[in-house]
Amino acid sequence: MNRVGTYSRKTNETQIDITFNIDGKGKANIDTGIGFFDHMLNNFARHGLFDLDVKVKGDLFVDCHHTIEDTGIALGIAIKQALGDKKSIKRYGSVILPMDESLVLCSLDLSGRPYLNFDAEFTVDKVGEFDTEMVKEFFHAIAYAVGMNLHIKMLESGNNHHMIEGIFKAFSKSLDNATMIDERIEDVLSTKGSL
Repeated sequence: MNRVGTYSRKTNETQIDITFNIDGKGKANIDTGIGFFDHMLNNFARHGLFDLDVKVKGDLFVDCHHTIEDTGIALGIAIKQALGDKKSIKRYGSVILPMDESLVLCSLDLSGRPYLNFDAEFTVDKVGEFDTEMVKEFFHAIAYAVGMNLHIKMLESGNNHHMIEGIFKAFSKSLDNATMIDERIEDVLSTKGSL
């Protein structure tokens, strides 16, 4: 089974090329033009054991918004492609993850129904050249592009870098859990017969 998604998106604001391999080794090749965002996507790949290639040219002379949101859309579409018919996947993934003094809960359902519940407040506007308000926008874009029910809740706050890194790592571990193949599931894990 080849669970790989590839997506290219070109607009007047961004040009994005993404390849996402669910069954990878945690290898990443990331270049978004935003150092902290590259760091977060590297963490996502490494801790979820996904292989991820991301190349983005965005209108960073405006701000980081289009680059981050559009990358979320493109990554979500690549994830959805890689999932295919979702046969035999566990569907649900949850983790409570510590990042030093911060503690984050992430829980998701690959239900086909998009929803985001995001509960985290940051105390600075930026980490590097990354606007902290874009964390929510990024995960909103992914949730709706994949068709994923996604809950992210900061249980213990702290350093904003730690909080955001904890969110990305918790999301990656939850997605890894949800995409695992369980041989006991012969079709899809739904009474409806489809996800």
